[in-house]
Amino acid sequence: MEEIDVPPFFICPISLEIMTDPVTVPTGITYDRESIEKWLFSGKNTACPVTKQVIADCELTPNHTLRRLIQSWCMLNACHGIERIPTPKPPISKAQITELLNDAAKSPLHQIKCLRRLQSIASENATNKRCMESSGVVEFLASIVSNYDPTAVDGLLYNEFEPIRPTDEALNILYNLHLSEAALKNLMRKNGDIVVSLTRVMQRGTCKSRAYAVSLLKSMLEMADPMQLICLRHELFVELVRVLRDRISQQASKATLQLLVSVSPWGRNKVRVAEAGAVPVLIELLLCSSQKRACETILTVLDEVCRCAEGRSELLNHGAGLAIVSKKILRVSHVANQRAVRILLSISKFCATSNVLQEMLQLGIVAKLCLVLQVECGHKTKEKAKEVLKLHARVWMNSPCIPSNLRSPYPASS
Repeated sequence: MEEIDVPPFFICPISLEIMTDPVTVPTGITYDRESIEKWLFSGKNTACPVTKQVIADCELTPNHTLRRLIQSWCMLNACHGIERIPTPKPPISKAQITELLNDAAKSPLHQIKCLRRLQSIASENATNKRCMESSGVVEFLASIVSNYDPTAVDGLLYNEFEPIRPTDEALNILYNLHLSEAALKNLMRKNGDIVVSLTRVMQRGTCKSRAYAVSLLKSMLEMADPMQLICLRHELFVELVRVLRDRISQQASKATLQLLVSVSPWGRNKVRVAEAGAVPVLIELLLCSSQKRACETILTVLDEVCRCAEGRSELLNHGAGLAIVSKKILRVSHVANQRAVRILLSISKFCATSNVLQEMLQLGIVAKLCLVLQVECGHKTKEKAKEVLKLHARVWMNSPCIPSNLRSPYPASS
């Protein structure tokens, strides 16, 4: 395409490309809709990129005059290979959303049609998603999830092959709305049993609904206050572990691991994770995982769970527990090194029976820890490795890999 000069006011200040759907923010600056939506809605930006003024109201006003000018310019320069931009579809309004939700109450069939329409609206642009969020759609979808009855025939037939399940549809939309922090907090506050409802879906729902449920739970609990995290029920952890065990999808497993990382430090949650049977499942995942981020996350959860007696006991009862934790040291990343060494430190401090110490020697864990001291893997990791070696230097003193300066344990006064 032949290079031609583009009028500067046709260019979006963020993307530096010709605007296809110009909109004006409350500060008076015009941007391309897709670019400013990504700036305002996908991240945590609240200021106008040009003026740096905080935008309290994220309403985007279409700049029809500028759009028509750009379209006319495109038509005039068609001979240079410039294509005319299509007239964008206007975003949905609150009135249209309200009418749609009112229709949904008429019958189950109307509810299904409403869910399908909401899914289509949400897929169009981020403005539609924010409009849906502020028009009662989140509460409507949450009510469908809360009314989930696993014993009922959950769904109407879309055709003779594929049943439509309202719960699946509602969870799909909730997940894909990418709710704002405020909306997630409101969902937790106004729907006190939403976590219980999602747990029920995870118990008896389809693989699709279980995956959406755990992803939504992850987003919600990351915004929850400490009291909400402390009061999580044992049944939730049982279902999270079952999602990991069933490996229903890579995305669901990733969301579950991240969720366990965020909730395990609170209250007795690490005990609940251990009692739900997470440790053997995590070890099995670690045995077959070669991805850096997955290994780091699994080791982070194991590190947290091994801070309680129940978790350490489960790790030691698994035949491959100590071996796989040690194997990941110096093979994955600095983060994995630190987590794995901290797990071994927890075992060494609280579970150092003669059998455990001999197993650590036979598995090559002592040699691996000595190697940690000789390579570049982070000061904190080295200090923890040194602490393990010094704790049991008397037991391991005959091992040729123990440096002479570590053969004496800590002074009794320390």
